[in-house]
Amino acid sequence: MRISNKEEFDRQNAFGIGQANSAFAQYFIGNSYLNPLTVPGACAVFLANVTFEPGCRNNWHIHHAKSGGGQLLICTAGEGWYQEEGKEAVSLEPGMVITIPAEVKHWHGAKKDSWFAHIAVEVPGEETANEWLEAVDDDAYGALE
Repeated sequence: MRISNKEEFDRQNAFGIGQANSAFAQYFIGNSYLNPLTVPGACAVFLANVTFEPGCRNNWHIHHAKSGGGQLLICTAGEGWYQEEGKEAVSLEPGMVITIPAEVKHWHGAKKDSWFAHIAVEVPGEETANEWLEAVDDDAYGALE
């Protein structure tokens, strides 16, 4: 369900908006927020609720790993997009789970008229690293319905 009203979104965003995602702001168009659900180093799996304001999306990026690695997205509130390079964008709604293998170039974020949240799960692996790439083209994003 698309949610443009912030108060309504906050009621449905069960894991909370957290703080402004300032550490990674340079890799996003628009504002995003990060609410860690596990403590890095205290648990083998890092989980965070990531919230995107309407129109916000991250840059194309790749989760590298020698083995294992990748990312899972568990959609929890609002509506968003996920796209792998060379494929059509996938509409995201609460309850959907996206499995992103290591070495796949992709991006994800909110629809232009909806807040969106997902839990990001960093899949453990050997020699993992995230490579941030170019921003998602405004015209291509704007054409998504």
